[in-house]
Amino acid sequence: MAAMEPRVHGRTRVVSIVGGRDVSPPVLAVAQAIGRGLVDAGYRIATGGMTGVMEAASRGGRESPNWREGMVVGMLPSLDPSQANPYVDIAIPTGLNIARNTLLVAMADVVVAIAGGAGTLSEIALAWQLNKPVVALDLGEGWSAELAGRRLDGRDVPAIVRATTAQEVVQAVGQAKQPAPPRFAWTS
Repeated sequence: MAAMEPRVHGRTRVVSIVGGRDVSPPVLAVAQAIGRGLVDAGYRIATGGMTGVMEAASRGGRESPNWREGMVVGMLPSLDPSQANPYVDIAIPTGLNIARNTLLVAMADVVVAIAGGAGTLSEIALAWQLNKPVVALDLGEGWSAELAGRRLDGRDVPAIVRATTAQEVVQAVGQAKQPAPPRFAWTS
């Protein structure tokens, strides 16, 4: 399959950025650069819409000269859209708490993981199970560093891509292959 272009069938591709609320200032700076770099490259970004990595990436997306309304999406855990960080263009109040992680990952063409704890771990695992390409930032912090370059199980899908800079993340997103979606046995 070909590398992922920023648009397909008239739709702007979505990169979901997942990561921790409580991370170091250097990680926040890289998250901001990743958000900007992805919007610079023509992708729409989606986050959990709250603080930490989510806010830094959203801020970066808004700083891009390619930003336009609707390029930064926040998938909120509550029903209150006012809880979104100030850089979110489209706030989606789910009322699903942590279950919103499934929606955030499902809407993505690629998932980028930045540091993070248990919530980020769940999002990486969901992306893996849904055959979504995952790019993990390895700055020595959180689950993204722990899982960068690894496989989660024996599935026949590419390993989680390891990146150490914002530029490497954006490049890896552009090179990601879009695998076939998983097949689920739906029953009535």
